[in-house]
Amino acid sequence: MELMSSMMQKIALLEQKVKSQAQEIQLKARKVAELEKKVKILQKGNGLSYADSLESNRREELEVMCLQLQNQVWEMERFLNDYGLIWVGERKEQLEELKSLKKQENQPAGALWKPGDSTVSNYPINFDLILENLKDLNVLAGEGVSQIEHTAGGARLRQPEAISLTFYQNGIIMFNGPFRSYDEPSTQQFLQDIVDGYFPSELQSRYPEGIPFQVTDKRDVFFRERQLSENFPGQGQVVGHLRSSEVKETSEVPGPKLSLEQFLNKLPKSLVRDAKVIDIRRPIKETLQGSDGTRSSEVILVETPSIGTMKERLKVAEQDQPPASNISTLRIKSETGEQTYIVKMLFTETIGDLRQHLAQSRGGERQPYEIISTFPQRVYTDNTMTLQECGLIPNASLLLREKIPSAQEGQGRR
Repeated sequence: MELMSSMMQKIALLEQKVKSQAQEIQLKARKVAELEKKVKILQKGNGLSYADSLESNRREELEVMCLQLQNQVWEMERFLNDYGLIWVGERKEQLEELKSLKKQENQPAGALWKPGDSTVSNYPINFDLILENLKDLNVLAGEGVSQIEHTAGGARLRQPEAISLTFYQNGIIMFNGPFRSYDEPSTQQFLQDIVDGYFPSELQSRYPEGIPFQVTDKRDVFFRERQLSENFPGQGQVVGHLRSSEVKETSEVPGPKLSLEQFLNKLPKSLVRDAKVIDIRRPIKETLQGSDGTRSSEVILVETPSIGTMKERLKVAEQDQPPASNISTLRIKSETGEQTYIVKMLFTETIGDLRQHLAQSRGGERQPYEIISTFPQRVYTDNTMTLQECGLIPNASLLLREKIPSAQEGQGRR
C-alpha cells in the first residue's frame, strides 16, 4: 500500500509537469508564430518607399499590440477557468443601445455620463434599465421569500423589509428623506451602481447581504424642497420651459406618517450603560409633548347640550332627583388615531347632530369622513337616524374614516 501511494504521488507530479510543459509549448508556439510574422513583414518592407515603410511600421506596431492584448485576454480567461468562471462581456443589445444614444446626442465616443458631472442633461438617464435592474436586485435580495426569525417563544416566518425609493422628475427620495437631486454626485453614483447591475455601494456597509427596494415612479412630479424663508413670493418662470401649471409639483415626503405612540414603540424601553438602567421612551415622550408631559388634548370632551343638562342635575343632586337614563356616551377615535372624542348625547338625537358636535370641536369639517363601528361593522350614512335607531345606546365605540370619493362623484365634479 505504501508503494502504491508513493507511485500515485509521483504520477500526480508527472501529470502536473506535463500540463505545465504543454502550456509552455503553447506559449512558445505563439511566440514563434509572432516572430515568423515579423520576419515576413521585414522582408516585404525592404523594397518599399519611405511612406510605405512608415505605414508598415505602424501596421507592425498595431499587430504587436493586438497580439499582446490577445495574449493578455488568453491569460485572463485561463485564470478565470481555474476558478470555474467564464467571461461573458457586454451584451450586444447594450452596445447597440449605447451607440444609438451617442448618435442621438451627437457626442464623441468618450463623452459618457459619469459621477461628478455638473448636470445630467449631457447624458440621459435610462430609467427603464434602472427599474429592470432593481427588479433583478430585489430577486437576489430575497423579495417575497420568508425568512425564519427566532423569537423568545420559538420562531416565526418574516418577510424581509424593503427600502422605499421614489423617483421624481428632478431627483430621488430614499427611506423618508431627505430629497436628493440628480445633480448631486452621490445620487449619480447611486444610479450608476444600479445601471451597472450592482447593489448601491453606499448601502453595502449597512446591508451587506442586500435588501429589496420598494420603488415608486413619480417622474411626472417635480419635487420642490421646503425652505425656511422665501425672499420672493410666488413662482418664477424660465424661458423655454413648461409653465408651473403644466408640471405637477409637490413638497411632501412619501412614506407613512407615524403617530407619537407608534414612534415610541419602535424605540427600546431601556438600555444598560455602566451598570445603570437608562429609560429611553419616557424622556423622549416628555420632550416631544412638552415639559408637563401632556399633549394637546388627546382625549377631548365634546361640549353638547346633554353635558350642560348633566351639570345642572349635579348641582341639584341634593334634591334626590333620579339620574338621567336617556343619555348615551360615545367614544369616537379620529382618522389618525391621535385624538379620542367623548360625546354625550340624548337617545333621540341623530347622526347629523353628532356630525355638528364633532365639527364644532374640530374647528369645522376639513375633509369628508365616515362614521363606522367595528363590532358589528357598520357605516352610519343616514343623518336622520337617531342614536336609539342605530343601536348606539347606552354607550358605543366608533371610528372616523376618510371618505374615498366614488367614480360617479368624481365624474360629477368634473
